Order: sequence, then structure tokens, then C-alpha cells
Amino acid sequence: MSNKINPETDPDQPAVYQIRVKGHLDPQWASWFDEMTITLDEDGETLLSGMVADQSALHGLLRKVRDLGMPLISVKRIDPRSPDVSDIES
Repeated sequence: MSNKINPETDPDQPAVYQIRVKGHLDPQWASWFDEMTITLDEDGETLLSGMVADQSALHGLLRKVRDLGMPLISVKRIDPRSPDVSDIES
């Protein structure tokens, strides 16, 4: 077994995440969500996307979703080689 750190799979490395919640979240909440990009979908859902420092920061974001009472739909770690990541990280 290797002890090498793999930045693509190590949960303590920064990664791009997409967090989907039920309901629309006003874009003014972006600063509260650590400057995550807020995208409102036509189906009544909100997508929060952006770079997350580590698992601790991810759990902090999920607590904020919980505290707002918004139902969590999904959490997705995005492959850093994905063509959409450059749009999220800017």
C-alpha cells in the first residue's frame, strides 16, 4: 500500500464541488457560502459550485445548508480535468 498523497482523491486537498439544494437561494448568500457560485435552475433548485479547501470546509458548507433548512439533493466532487472546472474556478 502506498503512502503517497494523491491530490485527486485525498479528501484533505482542495477540490471543486457542486452542492445541489431544493429551492432558490438568493445570490446575496454567496459570501456566506465562501464565495461559491450560485446558479438558480429553472426546476426550482440551486447549484452551489466552487473550490473547497478540504473536507472540514465541505462539512462547514453542508452545515450552512442545513441551518437554512434547505433540503440537500446532492454533493458532487468534480474531476479537476473536467472541461467545466475552469468556469467554476474563475
